[in-house]
Amino acid sequence: STGELLGAGFPDRPACLILDLRLPGGSGLELQSRLAEMGVAIPIVFLTGHADVPTSVRAMKAGAVDFLPKPFREQELLDAVANALKHDTARRAADLELTQVRALAESLTPRERDVLRGVARALLNKQIAYELGIAEMTVKMHRSSAGRKLQTVSIADMISKIRLLNL
Repeated sequence: STGELLGAGFPDRPACLILDLRLPGGSGLELQSRLAEMGVAIPIVFLTGHADVPTSVRAMKAGAVDFLPKPFREQELLDAVANALKHDTARRAADLELTQVRALAESLTPRERDVLRGVARALLNKQIAYELGIAEMTVKMHRSSAGRKLQTVSIADMISKIRLLNL
């Protein structure tokens, strides 16, 4: 039942849910909505013998990875599960990267953050210096220090991490 599933918790490894639209104790769409409200990001593959286009569109817009009408071939289900696990693995990797970058960014000074905002806007060092009212050499020092703190290996890596942080 949906209550048992919600009470059971979710694994801390790539996973997916295979749900029927009709479940004991509620619908699959209601469960999908409740999971989203709880902040549980787990990919869902819906199965149903009672499919209609509006319902499948609603499920997909709410984040379902796939929607299989019954009867379906075994390979279709295997492919849908593989795709869902791929989605979850990628999401987990992105979440981990964001957590790591946020931890590194905690040591950035306010001025380093200001300089990084200029870098993200593709400004030259002298343009950043002018905007901040500091010397160009000071901008270079702040940029270098921020790069070390964020463990960047290139300007592209720095910009990628700046965007992750929404600076």
